[in-house]
Amino acid sequence: MRVFFTGIKGTGMAALAEILHELGHDVCGSDITKYVFTEDGLKERGIEILPFDADNIQPGDTVIAGLAFSKDHPEIERALQMDDVTVYWYNEYLGRLLEDYESICVAGCHGKSTTTGLLAHILEAWKPAGYLIGDGHGHMPADAEYFVLESCEFKRHFLAYHPDYALITNIELDHVDYYKDLDDYISAFQSFANQIKKRAVIFGDDPYLKDLHYPVPVTTYGLEEENDYQGVNLVENENGSELDVKKDGEIIAHLVLHESGLPFVWDSLGAFALAHELGMPADEIARQIADFQGIARRFVIEKVKDSVLIDDYAHHPTAISQMIRSARKRFPGKKVVALYKPDRYSRLQFFLDRFASSLNEADESFILDFDANAKREDETITVTIQDLLDRLTNGRLLEIDQASAEILEKAGPAVYLFMSSKNIYLLKDLLKQRLNFEG
Repeated sequence: MRVFFTGIKGTGMAALAEILHELGHDVCGSDITKYVFTEDGLKERGIEILPFDADNIQPGDTVIAGLAFSKDHPEIERALQMDDVTVYWYNEYLGRLLEDYESICVAGCHGKSTTTGLLAHILEAWKPAGYLIGDGHGHMPADAEYFVLESCEFKRHFLAYHPDYALITNIELDHVDYYKDLDDYISAFQSFANQIKKRAVIFGDDPYLKDLHYPVPVTTYGLEEENDYQGVNLVENENGSELDVKKDGEIIAHLVLHESGLPFVWDSLGAFALAHELGMPADEIARQIADFQGIARRFVIEKVKDSVLIDDYAHHPTAISQMIRSARKRFPGKKVVALYKPDRYSRLQFFLDRFASSLNEADESFILDFDANAKREDETITVTIQDLLDRLTNGRLLEIDQASAEILEKAGPAVYLFMSSKNIYLLKDLLKQRLNFEG
């Protein structure tokens, strides 16, 4: 039986394709021909990637449809018309797959990719564990006991999951093209919480998570005193962070973190708490955290001559602000240049002033326009990239080309933060080539 992915280069889709390939399925899929970083892992495994075409769908296929598409996509439409083809939406298929394992869903507005990757790295040193991370990476050993899944709240997609355990990192309004307001957003997390089967591990410093109702025991983590797992004696410097973990009034572990910024401190505490609740010894968890090398497109650092190039998926103003602050702690005294490419018109319009405020925390900022095929969600969305540019105190508009790479080079030496859920990393690559070539 062949499993065919419509939209196989999507971060979650690519990760799931890798998992099913490892489980022995015949896997292939389709997508745009333009390069996307997620295709690297697919090609390494020999998974075929075809251009979109309704004729790709073959009798007997199981088709997994990406959530970015609708039923009128030619491939999905063809698949639904064929009696011997079974069609699943991405999250629907995952919901079924979770039932085969002790499942752990990681949810939240910020930090879920890093926390998923970190938790998977911790657990696989203890017991066989599979994972699906929103950076395009998936893995499933044949003897896996645990399955750690990044679980996205967009359009309530995570309600397809009924996990044994859930780790919820925070709540902050996002996806404003779908959610009406913060109450609507919180209601989605309440619905998700209702589906947890065994235990919830939540960020206790969050203003909303503690007010949700949970049908299972709840464990809290954070820096505030009332948390079950409290981070204390925190020290942040250019090498990362160190802190102790206190539980029941006693220090049970010392954590050495090689990534910078408070978000990684929070993510590490959450992953520690869940792994410890599962029964993993504290000293083993601490060793794994100290050994963690990060995930794709999350504060990925490259040093080139006198400059530092950092690639990150940040696409929310809070995440951008945290990125800039983390860079200043990691590289004190260096000029910080922020680069951002927006992904959704609705998000930019709703958070316009906050995006500007966050970007203005850098010494200099550069922005890129939306992709040419980006669509406004409805007639109320009128924002343009110029609206953001007008609000920047020291900002310029760039493109992904050599001329823009030259402008960036002249802005250095600096710490360059390339932030977007889109392909801003291509401009990073051009700057890297230029910096290496020029000396």
